[in-house]
Amino acid sequence: MNQPAGAPRRLALVTGASRGIGATVATSLAGDHDLVLTARTSAALAEVAAAARDRGADVLASIAADLGTPEGRAALVDEVAGMPIDVLVCNAGIAPSASLRRTDDATWASVMGINLEAPFRLCRALVPGMAERGFGRVVMIASTAALKGYRYTAAYAASKGGVLALARAIAAEYATRGVTVNAVCPGFVDTDIVRDAAARIGATTGRSEADARAELARFSPQHRLVTADEVAAMVVYLVSAAAAAVHGQALALDGGETTL
Repeated sequence: MNQPAGAPRRLALVTGASRGIGATVATSLAGDHDLVLTARTSAALAEVAAAARDRGADVLASIAADLGTPEGRAALVDEVAGMPIDVLVCNAGIAPSASLRRTDDATWASVMGINLEAPFRLCRALVPGMAERGFGRVVMIASTAALKGYRYTAAYAASKGGVLALARAIAAEYATRGVTVNAVCPGFVDTDIVRDAAARIGATTGRSEADARAELARFSPQHRLVTADEVAAMVVYLVSAAAAAVHGQALALDGGETTL
């Protein structure tokens, strides 16, 4: 969705921008936004930055940061805190699968750090400035795991439920300040995370990876995986002027999985 003619180019920060949903969001925003990109892998991030520049974006910074560590989270916040970020897309996340008994403290801490603490710290640093300038858009990539239960996802589901609650709390606090805050809740998306999950399922059950992918697709009444382009299109809409009244929402992109 293109912004109205004459609209200012906004500055957007996208986390987890080196691959999958984050990379697709970054390049989809590039036509109307300048960008600050961050991810753990600097080489892959450079490729996304180049693609964004090809689409017209000024990429002000590409920041390699490990949001799984307190030091990485603090370093990213320190680097972006003084930037006039208008749009924040909290996409970085990990999705390890383990039974409750096998979810150890290190896994729990890592998932919470990347999936929940990083969005909290970025919002705390950036949303007040958005409100002072009278415009802001925050989109958090949550999950259908925030809306329903899946086995073997205790840490992941708890983190995404926290992301949804965080989005709603900030939305309530800033409702009259020109800042909208929403959460996008995709079902299984055809990215490397789902491909890795399918490979793990295949390895533990003896089925082929294709059969495992088909099993994940069957969670959707449409019997297909969501695409990264579909998630990015929703993000592009939510950060646009046309979405000014969309606020505090959990928007499921799941082919009807959570409603049918």
